[in-house]
Amino acid sequence: MKSNNKLKIFNDPIYGFITIPNSLIFDLIQHKYFQRLRRITQMGLSYLVYPGAHHTRFHHALGSMHLMQKAINVLRFKGVTVSKEEENGLLIAILLHDIGHGPFSHAMEHSIVNNISHEEISLQFMEKLNEEFNGSLTLAISIFKGKYPRKFMCQLISSQLDMDRADYLKRDSFYTGVAEGNINSERLITMLNVVDDDLVVEEKGIYSVEKFLVARRFMYWQVYLHKTGMVAEQLLTRTLKRAKELVQKGEQLNCSQPLQFFLTSEVNLKNFDSDTLAVFAKLDDYDIVAAMKLWRDHNDFVLRNLCEMIIDRDLLKIKMKNKPIKVSDLKMHHTALMDKYSISKEEADYFVFAGEITNIAYQNKKENINILLKSGKIKDIVKASDQLNLKALSKPVTKYYMCYPKKKM
Repeated sequence: MKSNNKLKIFNDPIYGFITIPNSLIFDLIQHKYFQRLRRITQMGLSYLVYPGAHHTRFHHALGSMHLMQKAINVLRFKGVTVSKEEENGLLIAILLHDIGHGPFSHAMEHSIVNNISHEEISLQFMEKLNEEFNGSLTLAISIFKGKYPRKFMCQLISSQLDMDRADYLKRDSFYTGVAEGNINSERLITMLNVVDDDLVVEEKGIYSVEKFLVARRFMYWQVYLHKTGMVAEQLLTRTLKRAKELVQKGEQLNCSQPLQFFLTSEVNLKNFDSDTLAVFAKLDDYDIVAAMKLWRDHNDFVLRNLCEMIIDRDLLKIKMKNKPIKVSDLKMHHTALMDKYSISKEEADYFVFAGEITNIAYQNKKENINILLKSGKIKDIVKASDQLNLKALSKPVTKYYMCYPKKKM
């Protein structure tokens, strides 16, 4: 039974009531591709660090759409023309910007599909939906790709100050309980304007932008790049890689059919067709968790231990340093593990490894956040701000890490 009442309201813990503006957007939200986002956590395995971080991509997509509605109203109020079609295009583009995420958000991109980003899969979903909805997503797709001639609209979807970031920083800080990440997205949006087709922030919003950038840096080190969360993500990626390796050697692994498909196929951007998309649309966090619960009893040493570590939250040790990890340190842990369990170097590599992470809060080389001064001049936030640390925020910070097993495995 289809409901005719399509102007529904969602109750969001952060913004209160979110209204669905029209029946096309209602139908997109109702679509099985979008409903799948209810089964994909926004922050991967971060709930192993922050127990409250169980919110989903579904939450985030609706929140981003809500902020986009606000941004459109603010810009119209300031005399920027946004047609009804453009408004719809913006709302659909932001609503569907994350629809291509796989299970646990990022783990899949680095393990069982080859070099396909979630943005590329999002675009495939949008093009498929465009066929189903008789071309009514054409404008949204053009904005999403950054091809639409009105630049500020593309910036609202993807830039240093887009509606995606405005929502996820606020939402993630709320669900993790990390108060320092809480930004005032409402105030930021109220200060937006457009000059020469570029998105700018009015001078009186300068402190809100500073707070936004500082909050972003804090959230990256404290939450997104939290060392325990990173270990969990690495273990998940390695679990899927190992599963794929075993299947390709002819091992039988029990798991859901969609996951089986990706373990047995070599999927890359060239062969990611509509049939692959249909299988991908059936894949979510539940497939992966169910598989790991089965695989923890597998006779393969690597797969069994990786799954146990995640399911029981008994993870690898991780050391973070400001200097690159010494090869001799890695070798020592490798040798100890190989001797203890009589395993090969390749098997030990799954448990002993090093890497680096880089965090840059403000990429002013890529695209600026421009401040509109009262005089009418436009300045980059770093030059316009009197806060010394903003210059530092635009420099990349790199940290190095090494993971290895605890004494008992």
